[in-house]
Amino acid sequence: MVGAEMLNWSDLHPVDARPAASGPAAAALLAATLQPNDAVLLAGPHSLNLIADIAARVASVDVLVRSAPDAEEIAGVIARPLADNKVFCGALDRFTPTYGNSSGYDAVVALDGLDRLVGPDTAKLGWADALAALQARLAPSGRLLLGAENQFGFERLLQPAIAAALPRNEDWARDLTDAAPGGLKPLQTALEDAGLDSSTMYAVFPSLVDAQVALTEVSGPLPAAVAARTMAARYAGPTLMDPYRFVQDTVRAGLTFELAPAWYVVTTADDLPGVLPADAVPGGSGVLLEEYLLAALRVDQAAVRRTVPEYVSWLREQDDATAQLAALDNVILDGMSFRLFAESEPVTAYLPETLEGDYVAPPGEALVVAHLARFARRSLDSGSRQPWPAGGYPDGLTARLAAMAGITVTKWLSSRREMVRPLGSAEQLATVARLSEELASSSARGIIFHGQISGIRQSKPYRVGHAVTGPLRHVLRVQGKVRRLARKVRGR
Repeated sequence: MVGAEMLNWSDLHPVDARPAASGPAAAALLAATLQPNDAVLLAGPHSLNLIADIAARVASVDVLVRSAPDAEEIAGVIARPLADNKVFCGALDRFTPTYGNSSGYDAVVALDGLDRLVGPDTAKLGWADALAALQARLAPSGRLLLGAENQFGFERLLQPAIAAALPRNEDWARDLTDAAPGGLKPLQTALEDAGLDSSTMYAVFPSLVDAQVALTEVSGPLPAAVAARTMAARYAGPTLMDPYRFVQDTVRAGLTFELAPAWYVVTTADDLPGVLPADAVPGGSGVLLEEYLLAALRVDQAAVRRTVPEYVSWLREQDDATAQLAALDNVILDGMSFRLFAESEPVTAYLPETLEGDYVAPPGEALVVAHLARFARRSLDSGSRQPWPAGGYPDGLTARLAAMAGITVTKWLSSRREMVRPLGSAEQLATVARLSEELASSSARGIIFHGQISGIRQSKPYRVGHAVTGPLRHVLRVQGKVRRLARKVRGR
């Protein structure tokens, strides 16, 4: 117990706070940087799995956490015969050089960042001061693994304002958070001022506490798809913009790294992989088939009519397990060939809702139609630019796409037809504006057409023709009544 301990608080099992840092990207980074002979200082809350992994990987590990209940639980995890592992409970400003390894640590790991290294008893400790305190515990040529949150990242731009304004129990005012660099350039400047090399940085998705993937470079269609997927899974509820499409747009604008939810900084480490975990991004080149078709729908519909039949032909050649996974948003188009984007997803991950009689397709074509229906719905969900009227129905687009591959799909038209609404609020407003424009245009054309009809009816040729043909129309009506009466008499 070093001082400023939090006796009735847990970062490992929070009630109204963010959990400890974890995720496969964090585990992959530790595996790539830590050596068997290292003496490691683990500062801040990290998941028990990460702590156990570090303890099993290195010669010794000291852990510094502010929560007393967490310290007791961690002590049971890192206890190991013949290992000089220790747990220190308290704030970073109380963790003086008299504690821990006096000769310095080979690696200091703070993947959760610096915010939760202090508690409410810490009067003042700036971010730069906290970083300097960790640097001071490094041995010469020691490695620092630091996490940092982006205060103006995707979360700030995607979450509804009312949700973002609600503070958590841990969000008390403290100088450490206030002084933290708020973006990528301020972070790089702060690291340079501290004499640290920031050349190895990872963009972390979707957050520090759930690091699913970390990338040194977020460019190209496949890394973009990985980042977009993780962000879409993280923000599945109501958002200001559709997360998947928004991340794809930032990649095209070259802003994804700057807007990443968080970053990892690694100093004095060589030969690190560009992707964590290594298999997070598929190898090879190509583009997601969904992205290719969405772009082609706006500028090259001939390419759509050519690509959809090729995709359907490829899909029919696959085994059942592959075919179920091969939705258009899970297939890579590389030139004229197709391959799966992710093969570890559950079999039903990309199957849309059951069709249950709504669609009628030839035998063996139900899965093809299901994948096309999913693409139609996702394209409408995203609110992306499309060549058909706004507020469309997915069944019509599905039938149109299937017809390109020679599949006839019919749907019983009834009041059950559901118009798809875009996921993001911004896309919804854009759709409303587009619908208003189309309604105004249709109303204007109706007024013009009505005026033309009125002018025709008031013209002299129309009145003369109407007067001449009036008796003939009367005779035809009488003849029709006589025939109907005759049929009734014969029926009796």
